[in-house]
Order: sequence, then structure tokens, then C-alpha cells
Amino acid sequence: MIGNKKLVGTSVLTALAASICCITPVLAVLAGTTGLATTFSWIEPFRPYLIGFTVLVLAFAWYQKFKPKTQAEIDCECDDDLPVGEAGKPKFINSKSFLFLITLFAGAMLAFPSYSHMFYSSIDSSKQIVYVEQSNLKVIRVTIEGMTCAGCEAHIESEVTKLDGILNVKADYEAANTIVKYDETKVDLEKIETAILSTGYKIIR
Repeated sequence: MIGNKKLVGTSVLTALAASICCITPVLAVLAGTTGLATTFSWIEPFRPYLIGFTVLVLAFAWYQKFKPKTQAEIDCECDDDLPVGEAGKPKFINSKSFLFLITLFAGAMLAFPSYSHMFYSSIDSSKQIVYVEQSNLKVIRVTIEGMTCAGCEAHIESEVTKLDGILNVKADYEAANTIVKYDETKVDLEKIETAILSTGYKIIR
């Protein structure tokens, strides 16, 4: 029988790997090294397989917890599975409670891309400027490589919105672009592209 520790460790690692492409940008922002944001974006194509493997490992771990043990398994249990204490209770790391916590953690990691934007500073993507001459309004569409989830979109929007003169910014990882509406008297294309590049994503010209 596969050890409980190995199953737990495998499920945690695969769950982290499945979402690391979205975890890395958040960690990069917190560490002040946003250029590292796209380090693991190459893992994104493998995400469905990692999610599936994580689910299978956890399902097998739960199956092993609930299936009846044979007499041979009871007689030959590993040291890690032996009961401890006078009450004969299993160690916490081998308990259903611990496996439940690991399952919750793995689920939170797998769902991370859907709520990763919450870790970025609050963004008002429709920031208003009191008055802008129509002739000064510009809208650009920048093609970007490396975005893999909503967290990546929030990362770019957060950085570009910090610039003075930005009226609206909307990143779209599926379309691989960012649309920016701005006042050209207060900010220019070079500054906008610099802000995007500072996040670690690549601009395709």
C-alpha cells in the first residue's frame, strides 16, 4: 500500500505546480521583483493534467482511508501507520482530519487563478479624469505574451493604472492583449509599455 505521507506530499506538490504560474506573479509583487512574474508561465499548458493527477491522488488517498483493511495489512502495517498512545489513536499526520486539511489546501491551490486578483491592490479600472480634450484621448491595443489567468490580467492592470493620465485599462489573457485608454498629454505609449514590461510579461510588436 502506498504510504499516506507520499500521497499527501504528491497531492500538495501537484496542486502547487498546477497553479504556480499564477502564484508566482503574486509572490513577485509581494517581493518587489515583478520581473519574475512569468517565470513559470510555461507550465500553463500542463495545468489540466496536473489538476487531474491531483484529484486522482487525493481520491486514492481517501479510498485507502475508508477501505477495510485485510488481516495481512493490519499485521504488516508500517511504523508510520501504527497506533500511538494508550487510546490507540493514529498520529495526526495519518488521520482523516489531516487528509481533510490537505484536501482543502489542494483545492484552494487549484482554484487560486480564479481569486488571485484579490492579492493585488484595489484597482479602479475606469479611473476618471475631470476633463480631457477629445483630441487628446488615445486608445491602444498592446499584444502581450505570458498571461495565463485572471491574476495576470490584474497584475498588468494594477501597474498601468498607477500611471497618471490612464482613463481605462483592460487586460485579457485569452486574447493576449491589453487595451488602454489614456490622455496623451499626461502619459505616452513608452511609459505605458514600460509599466507593462515591468511586470515581466513580453510585448509583441
